[in-house]
Amino acid sequence: MRSFKERLTHMTLFELGGLVIVTPLAAWLSGHDMGEIGILAAGIATAAMLWNLIWNWGFDRMVPSRKRSLTQRFVQALGFELGLLIMTLPAVAWWLNVGLVEAFWLDFGFLLFFLVYAMVFNSAFDRIMLSRLKRST
Repeated sequence: MRSFKERLTHMTLFELGGLVIVTPLAAWLSGHDMGEIGILAAGIATAAMLWNLIWNWGFDRMVPSRKRSLTQRFVQALGFELGLLIMTLPAVAWWLNVGLVEAFWLDFGFLLFFLVYAMVFNSAFDRIMLSRLKRST
């Protein structure tokens, strides 16, 4: 089972990496200002960090293994992203002064990006941690 320190490290690295990649990409694709998207992305990342702790804590209890199948990884990533989408949709619409449909599509774009990113990041993180744990024993 993961320690709080490990979960905190995971969450921080995940969100920082995601922000660096997604902010310029979302600004370019949406036509919104980089600063406007950057502040929105930072707000979503803050909400995502709290949700990350809650969701992955629960998922670790449902699937208590570091060696997870592709299906388990998909369920982990999809559950996280759908929960975040539901929580952030009103804020995206309000911040960008757009309707819920446009906000949904922008938020859905974030979801698709982070779904793939989460699967890759989580798999790599677990491999690295397994390697570190094997070396320390």
